[in-house]
Amino acid sequence: MNELSPTRSRPGGIAALNARSREILRLIVDAYVETGAPVGSRTLSRKMGLELSPATIRNVMADLEDLGLLMAPHTSAGRLPTDQGLRLYVHGLLEGGNLSQDERSRIDGQCAASGRSLSQVLEQASTLLADLSRCAGLVVAPKQDEALKHIEFVNLGPGRALVVMVTESGQVENRIIDVPVGLPPSSLVEASNFLSSRLRGRSLSEAQSEIDRDLKAHRQELDELTRRLIEAGLADWTDGVQGGALIVRGQAQLLTDIQAIEDLERVRHLFAALEGKEALLRLLSLTETAAGVQIFIGADNELFGLAGCSLIIAPYGNSRQQVVGAIGVVGPTRIDYARIIPMVDYTAKVIGRLLG
Repeated sequence: MNELSPTRSRPGGIAALNARSREILRLIVDAYVETGAPVGSRTLSRKMGLELSPATIRNVMADLEDLGLLMAPHTSAGRLPTDQGLRLYVHGLLEGGNLSQDERSRIDGQCAASGRSLSQVLEQASTLLADLSRCAGLVVAPKQDEALKHIEFVNLGPGRALVVMVTESGQVENRIIDVPVGLPPSSLVEASNFLSSRLRGRSLSEAQSEIDRDLKAHRQELDELTRRLIEAGLADWTDGVQGGALIVRGQAQLLTDIQAIEDLERVRHLFAALEGKEALLRLLSLTETAAGVQIFIGADNELFGLAGCSLIIAPYGNSRQQVVGAIGVVGPTRIDYARIIPMVDYTAKVIGRLLG
């Protein structure tokens, strides 16, 4: 007898499962999150208090596998949830957890802004999420659009320079850029003076069009290498990417629970994705159109699909209720969703209150 309800035209949907099938799927996912190992029918039979025989459970597991919710890593092994099965579990079967008072207090304390800049607070928040979740914590910081006080180019060696921007409020932001090889020190000074004179007291977006016009008008006066340096420095801040800097902490956490060589390869892919910060800044666009925590499992997250991992992320806003950044964690698909989802949600709300 088929243990699934007749609604097989909706593969993977919660309506396609009867109560018995839902419970077996839930137990398999819970065991997978805890151990990462396949789960067999005898283990499930013991967990269910011998209410069902191992043979009956095997039949249910076979039906769940037909629906694409489970997979067998080996012929004689137990079953693991697929990405589709994990999504069904998270969106249809997961019971929301609650943060402990200690976890709330740690988040409140780490996000306290007293005596620290916003960038320092966000770095602390990312580090804390990594520690609490045992995953990698990440924050998309608000795009810098404050009034500027000073900008300076510092030589880092052949082909590299550091751009230092200081805002009127005292915040400092640094970016490393590629510059023409053989750039003389005088070009760094000239570029710093050119931009500082036009940006002082204004945001970069406010002065952008004027700077573009001035660059064209002074093309003959400015040395070619200096002009290219200015354009490279501006492009790093005004490349149209949503959000500002990306802060990632705790990548090493992902190496503490490697089960097999294929797991190590997945983590390597993930590290490569985390290093592609330009692509990761698109995370903010994933959260701008939806309220609350967003969960992306496996292939339904274009940024990490190849890495076999999950992303839990929530937006935070400013005093005008505008989404200006996002905070979350990324890790293997077997992360503790029930614990981490409320953790990310609470942290995003704390940062939003801070900005408000």
